[in-house]
Parts: sequence; C-alpha cells; structure tokens
Amino acid sequence: MVLRTFATAVAAMCITASAAVHPALPEVKTVYLLPMGSGLDQYLANWLTRTGRFEVVTDPAKADAIFTDRLGTAFEEKWKEMYPPPEPPKPEPAKDDAAKKDDKKETKTPDLIDAASGSPVVRISSFSRGRGNIFIVSRKTGSVIWSHYSMPKDSSSKGHDDNAERIVDRLQDDLKVKN
Repeated sequence: MVLRTFATAVAAMCITASAAVHPALPEVKTVYLLPMGSGLDQYLANWLTRTGRFEVVTDPAKADAIFTDRLGTAFEEKWKEMYPPPEPPKPEPAKDDAAKKDDKKETKTPDLIDAASGSPVVRISSFSRGRGNIFIVSRKTGSVIWSHYSMPKDSSSKGHDDNAERIVDRLQDDLKVKN
C-alpha cells in the first residue's frame, strides 16, 4: 500500500512537472547569454555547448532566447539595446493651420506618472536583485519561458562549474519531460 502511494505521488509530480514547462521552450534552438554574476554565463556556455541541445551564439540577433540572471529595469534597457523597437511611421504633413496648432500642443507623456510629484514612475523589480535565479526569455515574446534557482556550493571555479552543470541538467530534464 505504501509503495502504491509513493508511485502515485511520483507520477503526480511528473505530470505536474510536464505541465510547468512553457510550450515555447522546446522550440528554442539558439541562445545568447547575457553577462552574469561570478562569470556564470561562461560556465553555462560551456555546459550548454557540451550537451548540444542549444547552439550558443555570440550575436543576440541570431538567438531564439536569452539567458539572464536578472530581470527588471536594467534587463529591459539591455533588451531595448539588443532589440530596438521599430521606429514609428513619420506623420504626414498637416494641410491646414488647425492641424499644425494641435501638433504643437501635443506633448509626449510617460506611461506612468506619480500622482503626488507628477514625475515619471521608475519601475523597480525585486527580480533584479535576485541571486541564483536563471531565466530564459523568449526573443519572440519577451516572456520568461523557463527559470530555475540554483546557488553554487562555494565560490570556487569548481563550485560555479558544478552549479552551471546542475542548471543545464535541470533544463535538460525539463525538456525531456515535454518532448
């Protein structure tokens, strides 16, 4: 009876794990790694290359997804730098004076304004300060399609290498469940 309960629990965990994998993750073939704390990006590049599941690219324009250890304002700025939004179409010249006056009155306002001070709101994310978190962000959607938390056991090179191996092993496991 205990064995059957244990087997049922393991099966339930496997089903839960497969449901947790984002459907876009198996579609990722090429990845770009942003610089990470303690050089983790270098260790991850080594282990990702060893497994052969992803091609690690040095040009973010060739990547299907981005590995990062931070989210938030700094990441968003880096994202805009790597993938600038298309320029808006230029407006056609106004034909009458009333339209010209309306254009002059129009001012660009930030998306979020602090009601008390009237200044733009700076979004702060607790994700940007996280240690040990790894994220894969889809280039198509900008959504986090995989994440994992793993800390090195110590600060040695071997500790960071072992941590990168654990992260890649977890990613491989998550991909096996879905495929």
